[in-house]
Amino acid sequence: MREVERAAGGAIAVSGLVTLRDGSRLFAKTLLGPELDVFPVEAAGLAELRELGGVNTPEVLHASSRLLVLTKMRPRRDDEHFWERLAHMVAALHMSTVGDRFGWHRDGWLGRLRQDNTWEEDGHAFFAERRLLRWLSEPLVEAAFERAERRALERLCAALPELVPAQPPCLTHGDLWQDNILATGEGAPALIDPAVSYGWPEAGLSMLWCAPRPAASERFFAVYREVAGLHDGWEERMPVLHLREHLSAIAHGDHTWNPVAAVRAAIAPF
Repeated sequence: MREVERAAGGAIAVSGLVTLRDGSRLFAKTLLGPELDVFPVEAAGLAELRELGGVNTPEVLHASSRLLVLTKMRPRRDDEHFWERLAHMVAALHMSTVGDRFGWHRDGWLGRLRQDNTWEEDGHAFFAERRLLRWLSEPLVEAAFERAERRALERLCAALPELVPAQPPCLTHGDLWQDNILATGEGAPALIDPAVSYGWPEAGLSMLWCAPRPAASERFFAVYREVAGLHDGWEERMPVLHLREHLSAIAHGDHTWNPVAAVRAAIAPF
């Protein structure tokens, strides 16, 4: 090893580009704090996306409780052609991995907190229990909302069958926002940092729809809808499906995009 260039960001790990003596470059992350299975789960998620869904991901060179080493990806180009290619890749992932249960064969991570992937046949029950209500017991979430507001979220969860059309589960990336979208050496779209599970395809898209993103990404949604189809009213459902990310942000103490206000707006009718 000749040089390490530290990368910005990261809630639970220190990461950076490693330059080897031969001039080749790799990406590596090391865990902060107690040993967890974050990196083995991330490696398994990358493999699942690549092998089952045909997604471009970094190659895992090493994965242990303390260290993850991946092949280096490139920054993406934010033009409509790139986002169109990404739409075809994500649509192919969702259409080729349709299953009959929601969840995954192991629990995962969203940031530094566990993602409960216990198998469930009912998608509405899975989303309510494993993706929304599970956050209510987190100390920072409990402190952020009054009892009446927590009850409103519970009523929203009870109404999910009327709010979200039934959809079969498919393999989803689970944290599909712009910072987790890079490019291969040839410039093709590639995904990193997954929080995979079998879930609603619309839930898989909600992170990208609701989080800040470049204007060219509008092409992604137009092409995805042409290729894979979306139920009528999908745009109106995105804030409900994105509640999982807002609640996670609150639980992590991240108030960058005012998640408390976003949750209150979504539960206001309930």
